[in-house]
Amino acid sequence: MQYTKIGKGDNRMRILFTICGRAGSKGIKNKNIQNFLGKPLALYTLSAIHLFLKVHEDIEADIALNTDSPELVNIVKRSDMCPVDWIPRKESLSGDTVSKVSVIRDTYLEMKTEKGYDYDMIVDMDITSPLRTLRDIQNLIEKMEEAKSDVVFTVTDARRNPYFNMVKKSDKGYVRVIKSDYTARQQTPALYDMNASMYAYNPQFLISGKEIFQGYCEVVKMYDTGILDLDHENDLELMEVIAEYLYSKKEEYAQVKKGISYIF
Repeated sequence: MQYTKIGKGDNRMRILFTICGRAGSKGIKNKNIQNFLGKPLALYTLSAIHLFLKVHEDIEADIALNTDSPELVNIVKRSDMCPVDWIPRKESLSGDTVSKVSVIRDTYLEMKTEKGYDYDMIVDMDITSPLRTLRDIQNLIEKMEEAKSDVVFTVTDARRNPYFNMVKKSDKGYVRVIKSDYTARQQTPALYDMNASMYAYNPQFLISGKEIFQGYCEVVKMYDTGILDLDHENDLELMEVIAEYLYSKKEEYAQVKKGISYIF
């Protein structure tokens, strides 16, 4: 597979990759330190970043892990794929209702202070999304460069259409989520599911304190069944089944797993 250069020529692009995961979880117990097909879940994300940077030597990058989990820190430290800076999760950012963008913002500010330089963009890689490819990362960063947007995030084609087969409860029974006069699915706008796998942020927008949809957003599409929300134990089991298929049929997925280096 061929990859185009996406650096800035003599002025090399500098990217901060963030990996955020707090200790504990309510759906899947300690999901951020779970194994996935025999290897720590978090290392699939680290391997994807590592492989991307091997291809794109024209990019300068730092990787920051923001967590309050000693176990997660230990897992990442026991890999020699690439250096990772640990940003301890502040207690004020550890609550159930804290938005992830607040954690990413704090990570960026801490890294900017620690390193003494700024970044062209911040790319957040979700730990619970191990099934991504180098091309997915490439597409995200290229879109951010081309669109000059505030945020770019990953999506898949929507499996449910709120104009037709999504309903909500009202005081008059169940009604469509969106009222419309559409009579066929083909008439509706193109719809996508946010899969929460990757987000790219413009630094100036990130520090503005605004939430994602208060800015100019663009999207890139990923493979439809490659991402599942990990909220229950059976979600993890199902994604392992999907992963086994993708690793056996699609080399671009398999190379991420093959690239994992970990001292057990």
